[in-house]
Amino acid sequence: MKEIVIMSGKGGTGKTSIAAALGVLAGESAVVADCDVDAANMHLLYQPEELQSQPFISGKTAIIDPELCSGCGICMDKCRFEAITYEEGRYRVDEVDCEGCSVCYHLCPDSAIKMNDNRAGDWFLSKSRFGNWFVHARLGIGQENSGKLVSKVKTESRKLAEAENIPYILVDGPPGIGCPVISSFSGISHVLIVTEATQAGLHDLKRLVELVHFFKARASCVINKSDLNEETAEEIEKFCSEQDIELISRIPFLSSFYETLQQGKTLIEGDDLLITEKLTEIWEYLKNVE
Repeated sequence: MKEIVIMSGKGGTGKTSIAAALGVLAGESAVVADCDVDAANMHLLYQPEELQSQPFISGKTAIIDPELCSGCGICMDKCRFEAITYEEGRYRVDEVDCEGCSVCYHLCPDSAIKMNDNRAGDWFLSKSRFGNWFVHARLGIGQENSGKLVSKVKTESRKLAEAENIPYILVDGPPGIGCPVISSFSGISHVLIVTEATQAGLHDLKRLVELVHFFKARASCVINKSDLNEETAEEIEKFCSEQDIELISRIPFLSSFYETLQQGKTLIEGDDLLITEKLTEIWEYLKNVE
């Protein structure tokens, strides 16, 4: 089983659009996983049929029982996150501000506070309209621990691939270099980096490549919007060569790229033969690369 993660050092490079198209080319030979859980949007293109939905439990949230509370105010005084307020004659916990540290729970003399499991989001097992198994998730508003949710999506994707004897897992990873990205590196076979021909793209590519080397991962690169700045595109190509990262494709800036997406279609469903040719070459490379 080969696990390929599509990453980008920054948002807006076309990472998800390319990942979704590669999933279409892979068809039923790949489980597609959307690990961009902070801003999941691949489902807009895949229009999946949800077959299973499970809550993602992460952390704890304090709850004050007004029947047991004597109103001493210790909880509010000691809460360093200012998550507890006094309103209308009772103490209340703001679920968004509560960090689940349990200090109030341990200090309450009346045992009026309990720590409840926090539902931080949901994850889904679905079938895309192209027949792929599709594992995706939604992080709740204001919730943290997106790195743990990424790990959950990846774990469920592997279980599914092993159970169904599916040879590939295609992962749309989060942008940037933070905790969710680090979680995406676990157990991968190859990283496809999608960058763009801008100085911001080059800067963030360099940061991401540091992570790639730290985790001793094999990687290749695609320059999207490659003709925005030919000089920067050449800098990116030179940098990739120096870092032993194969540049496998340049995709020029094409209006059809965005027109297809605006219609709710994946890039493979558009009429631009150049885009289809480029993406097919990328998928053939990824299937065969060690």
